[in-house]
Amino acid sequence: MRPLSRRQIWHRLLLYPGHTLPTALAPILVAGGLARRDDVFAPVPLLLAFVGSWLIHIAGVFADNHELLRRHGHLHEHPELNAALADGTLTLRQVRVAIVVCLALAALAGVELVRLGGWPAFGLGVVGVAASLGYAAGPWPYARAGLADPLFVAMFGVVAVVGAYGIQVAATRVDFDWSGLPWQVWVSGLPVGCLVTSVMVIDDIRDRGFDRDKGWRTTAVRHGLLGGRVEFVALQVAGYLLPFWFWLGLDQSPLVLLCWSTVPLALGIGRAVLRYDSTRDLLAMSPRTSLQSLLFAALLGFGFAVGPG
Repeated sequence: MRPLSRRQIWHRLLLYPGHTLPTALAPILVAGGLARRDDVFAPVPLLLAFVGSWLIHIAGVFADNHELLRRHGHLHEHPELNAALADGTLTLRQVRVAIVVCLALAALAGVELVRLGGWPAFGLGVVGVAASLGYAAGPWPYARAGLADPLFVAMFGVVAVVGAYGIQVAATRVDFDWSGLPWQVWVSGLPVGCLVTSVMVIDDIRDRGFDRDKGWRTTAVRHGLLGGRVEFVALQVAGYLLPFWFWLGLDQSPLVLLCWSTVPLALGIGRAVLRYDSTRDLLAMSPRTSLQSLLFAALLGFGFAVGPG
């Protein structure tokens, strides 16, 4: 196999934009739709929230790979990274520097967000950094405790949406108070949180052998291939059923159901997950599910935007 260049290593295996960009953008689109509905849409703070969120997300991906190579290099989960480390194309120090750079740039984006949203905005940023880095790094990585799934739903489905929505309200209303946010905002991103988490579940199914050797307690490790597949289906079904509650229970526009136009994409992904379990067969499903979550979020956000406040 021809060795990858330094650029290919960083772009395809570490930065991984086909995975990280859609999943970071999806909650932002929901928050933008909610803000447009409530006449508090503020594009610049929303853009800054996305940039900060994406950079924190990337820092977490870098940290995950750093710990994989540092603690579990013998597993060769990603042989291209092991080869790059062996021939000097990649060093652990470079990855550490990249993590620091990402967090520093996120902090720069966060300066304006904290000016607008005060200490609660700062707190949300700290929570985001802790969740991103704590997945695989630190003395108690929560992937090892089997807590990644609910935390991913909470971070992508609640924290990211509430933070991006709240910062827009802070930018447009002088009497803003975080405690006054409508409770509906706290649940409106849950479908996207479910779909984004299902991306991780595909990775867990594919990598369950490696995860078992690392001591990670993913659903696929604890309950086997069937358990991982059941979780994937449950997350997908929950993601598509929740908009019906938004429509019938929260008096949102029936246009929130536009997100159902992504069902054919979901079915194709689901067939692959239920049929295959190897890296070769499932490798393309992670970015495809990331794209699904992005399209779903865009349509859900549009449904919120044109609906009643």
